[in-house]
Parts: sequence; structure tokens; C-alpha cells
Amino acid sequence: MAKKHSPGFERICQEARKLIKEVSVQDVKKELDKKSDFVLIDVREDNEWHEGHLPQAIHLGKGIIERDIEDRIPNTDTNLILYCGGGYRSALAAESIKRLGYKNIQSMAGGVREWKDQNLPLSKDERK
Repeated sequence: MAKKHSPGFERICQEARKLIKEVSVQDVKKELDKKSDFVLIDVREDNEWHEGHLPQAIHLGKGIIERDIEDRIPNTDTNLILYCGGGYRSALAAESIKRLGYKNIQSMAGGVREWKDQNLPLSKDERK
């Protein structure tokens, strides 16, 4: 079930979506299956990541992505697909890192909730 968000949050997410490209869950699944050249980034909180994440994803939470992305992914031409729980935080993060100079950014609409709804696989890492 989709979370009910505040009107202000909904508004800034809609504004961000006008500035970035969104892709569907099925688009992301096809790119993973083809082993396309892109980096899949989970922008959720640590506890959400540990509950399960998309295969081949790396974790750069929304709270740190602007601070850490240049160290983790220095090439601003890298193809990036961001996702979160429902597609809101990833849209905000995509718009934010676009301002850092990243050119090929997409946000996965529907997020992990839609991924799960389509019975697609999740990965889990052992907690350290």
C-alpha cells in the first residue's frame, strides 16, 4: 500500500519529476537482464536496504548521496538509475545530483513497492 504523503512533499516531488526522467520497474528489470552498463542506486535508509534491495544495487541513502556520490561514482556521464520505496525520494535525489553535474540519471517510478508487487527478486546482504 502506498504511503500517504504531505501536500508539500508531494508538490516538491512533482516539481522534481518535471526535471528528471522516470523509468518503469519493467524497464529496470530489462536493463538488469540485458546486463546493460548502468549503476543502480538504492537511496533508501540503511534499515530499508538491509530488509532487501534490488539485485546489483549499491546503497547511497538520500541523506548522504550528494555528499558521497562524487567519491563513489566520479564519472558524471555514468548511466544511473535511482530507486527508493515508492519513487518519491529517488526523484528528489535524481534532481539533486543532476545539479552536481550528473547527466544520465533516471528514477524508477513505483520503487521497491512496485518491484515487490510484480514478484521480482530482492537481494539481502549480511549485516556487518
